[in-house]
Amino acid sequence: MTDLTGPPSQVAYRIEDLARLSRTSVRTVRAYQDKGLLPRPERRGRANLYSDAHLARLHQIADLLARGYTLASIRELLDAWDTGRGLAGVLGLVTEAEGPWTDEEPDRLSRAELAARFGGTSDDAAVAEAVALGVLEPVADDPDAFLVPSPQELAVAAELHRAGVPLSVIADHLRELRVQVEHIAARFLEFTTEHVFARYLDDPDLRTDAKAAEAADLVRRLRPLARQTVDAELARAMRLFAPREVRRQLGAEVRSTAPDETRSVALPAETVQAVRGLVGPEHTPEFIALAAEREVRARHLDALTAHHRPVNDLDESS
Repeated sequence: MTDLTGPPSQVAYRIEDLARLSRTSVRTVRAYQDKGLLPRPERRGRANLYSDAHLARLHQIADLLARGYTLASIRELLDAWDTGRGLAGVLGLVTEAEGPWTDEEPDRLSRAELAARFGGTSDDAAVAEAVALGVLEPVADDPDAFLVPSPQELAVAAELHRAGVPLSVIADHLRELRVQVEHIAARFLEFTTEHVFARYLDDPDLRTDAKAAEAADLVRRLRPLARQTVDAELARAMRLFAPREVRRQLGAEVRSTAPDETRSVALPAETVQAVRGLVGPEHTPEFIALAAEREVRARHLDALTAHHRPVNDLDESS
């Protein structure tokens, strides 16, 4: 690669020639200069002249843009290379950091297929909401198609919707969840940077391709740890809270309606399951409450009957 910090090339180009040779425009060349991606030209008299190093830099920028890098990322990469780091190693490190953090493969759905997953009716407002959240991405050359970056996330939304959750509520829940997950991700990165990557970031040897490649390999090995940790902790929390919530919702805790006290009575899970199978989950709490009330009344009636049983009956029983 051409070193922009070395001696100037003997070949000099005017900006129009530089733009033509790099297959870009004069306006783009000037924009790259303003953004710090391209060094300023050499001033000779009244002319601004560019060298082969500028031409090589423009080819580098074009190549990185084609690989999907943003201009901000390209500037960081080129700055790293200009300070002595091997660009190949730096690119490898950045590629690992910017690479996919999941093994999910994106999917593509037509508008009709999308509607079919959500009850068969197209909801333009919900689609616009999903696009704003990044759950769906429009396809440039097909207005009736969408790219789905995470099919799993869309499947969860569809299942929740079939269970009766409104789409607007699902969207609000996703926004709230993202805030919490992004906080977890930020904390994980702070932790690994402080205790793992600090020695690489402060090591001048990282400027070599070998050290950058070593750091990239470390990113590759640590990448699944964040998801594995969250999966394990989420499973632990669900094991803790889900049974409580299910028992509460299904009436496993029957609350007394007495004005002077409220007590919870834990019922066996088998009993709750049997009642649920008999009357359905929506009627389970009411059924348990009525059954308990009926039993109490029956015992009260038995007590009253025992107190007023005729004498002949008492003699026969004895």
